Amino acid sequence: MCGIAGIVSRQLSKNKAIAALQQMNNAIAHRGPDAEGMWDDEHAYLGHRRLSIIDLSDSGTQPLHSYDNRYVIIYNGELYNYKELKMQLQRAIQGTQEQPYFFKTQTDTEVVLAAYMCWSADCLQRFNGMYAFAIYDRQTKNIFIARDRMGIKPLYYSFQNNTLLFASEVRTILQSNLIEKKINQDALVDYLQYQTVHAPHTMAQDINMLLPGHYLTLENNEVKTQAYWQLEKNINYASTGKSYEDICKDVRTLFYEAVESRLVADVPFGAFLSGRIDSSAIVGAMTKVSSQQVKTFSVVFNESEFSEASYARIVSEKFKTEHHEIKLSPQDFLQQLPEALQAMDHPSGDGPNTYIVSKVTKQAGITMALSGLGSDELFCGYDVFKRSYKLEQQWWLNFVPRLIRVTGAAALTSFNKNIASQKLAEILSKPQVSFNYAYPLSRQVLMDKQVKQLLNRSDLPMNAVYRFLRLLEFDDKNHRLSKYSIAEISTYMQNVLLRDTDQMSMASALEVRVPFLDYKLVEYVLGVADKHKYPHTPKKLLTDSLQDLLPAEIMNRKKMGFVLPWQLWMKHELKSFCEENLNHLESVGFNPNRINQLWQAFLKGDPQITWSRIWHLVVLGNWQKNLL
Repeated sequence: MCGIAGIVSRQLSKNKAIAALQQMNNAIAHRGPDAEGMWDDEHAYLGHRRLSIIDLSDSGTQPLHSYDNRYVIIYNGELYNYKELKMQLQRAIQGTQEQPYFFKTQTDTEVVLAAYMCWSADCLQRFNGMYAFAIYDRQTKNIFIARDRMGIKPLYYSFQNNTLLFASEVRTILQSNLIEKKINQDALVDYLQYQTVHAPHTMAQDINMLLPGHYLTLENNEVKTQAYWQLEKNINYASTGKSYEDICKDVRTLFYEAVESRLVADVPFGAFLSGRIDSSAIVGAMTKVSSQQVKTFSVVFNESEFSEASYARIVSEKFKTEHHEIKLSPQDFLQQLPEALQAMDHPSGDGPNTYIVSKVTKQAGITMALSGLGSDELFCGYDVFKRSYKLEQQWWLNFVPRLIRVTGAAALTSFNKNIASQKLAEILSKPQVSFNYAYPLSRQVLMDKQVKQLLNRSDLPMNAVYRFLRLLEFDDKNHRLSKYSIAEISTYMQNVLLRDTDQMSMASALEVRVPFLDYKLVEYVLGVADKHKYPHTPKKLLTDSLQDLLPAEIMNRKKMGFVLPWQLWMKHELKSFCEENLNHLESVGFNPNRINQLWQAFLKGDPQITWSRIWHLVVLGNWQKNLL
């Protein structure tokens, strides 16, 4: 796992380009403390920071050159099937020359490079892993850049004035000083609505995020992006016609394979263990397929009614892991909050908890950890799955004239002044009562009316989540839950959870692997019909598939979680910090009076203005102050 940065330009002088690349490489030093590399060749300038995971020798230092020196690669990620591909490639580089390929390193990086030489862009169809990489062709002067199917590893780029900049982080491109540092005003709307910006856009003007499952080429001074894999178009319906027991066996097999493939590493590794179903399943499978004792890490709170420590201990004792409890008080968390925000590459309303857990895990000597991220999205673990399913069964509401629905919605909000009533009223007021209109409201933080007031706008660009659903070519009445999964994966998971996990874990140079997002497992589970997947009990398909693995106490436990006292902090310990950063928002076009009204409503305890509807504004102000 590493950080990459690059410049391809026929406009820049060599001295200016090299200086810019050095600035970019410095900005991602935290992602790769083990080695630094830079290379240039006429119009291309490539930089790399290395976090050694596979082949710890100096031969793995990047940029890495092909055996004939025609191609140069910089790579961030892990290719889990690299050994199998290496065996194929050692037999012959088909299509280029009929002779064996002799590898000079033991890295997966060289396998990626050799695979590209053999199969060109089609090599991506053979990869199973998480990655973002760039390969420069010294002969044609073209560059090929790709990102993994699920979007686990990030890749940002900007193309202006015949100059392509790309990197693992937004701030890396900003640090080049080759583009103007400005807020993207339409992306700002998206952020206020969802505490994130949905790809391909970012908060920074003229910087885009390469979409998951896409690659980018620069040929003849023209940038093109192309999809090589799309979630909704690659669903595996092999479960059709099978018994539920056989489907569970398939899920179990695919899950174990996903975990086992992610244990390939030449460094100490472990797993995050919360004591919930997803992390417990990961840890249990690790102990079954690993030849060494598994190290587990849990956050422990003093407040026993909120702490999950007892459940994590049950799992640790069952699987005999080397367990580490990270004792954390709210004050400990508060003390580390400034450095967590400083580590934030792209603004987000979430993430500091991941930063702190990653930091202490790294301090314990672990370089790679497995996470249960993706389980909720794949196995219907969120309440939104049941709510959406129920809503689509209430199709009769569309026979009620919209005027009557709007009148009823107004009455609802006048009697119940809370967020849930506000969102229900919004749903009833839409042209249709349907998933496509209702789902975008499920994770919306600030309503459109509030956004317009804060930004002094009379209209807003199309809602990013609604736009995604309009373009989604998937509508199967037997797989409605899969549609909800695709929506969750493609919006909230990829643009909040995965981005936060990457930026917060890599701030401590910790690699996080996510077995539940193995694309083969994802494709199969999405192909399972609703009748087998509906969550009558939490994540029923998953727990039924792993019945002999998971302790009964874990499968039957009540849902809980520690809620940090943000509401109190922001009114007391963090009050001046919040006000200072909120004041910075005026410089990016906010109405200061509306900001103050929102802040005062929060301080007075308005039930419609909870801490989460303010905190992402504070984070934005802090990010804007530090990076722009």
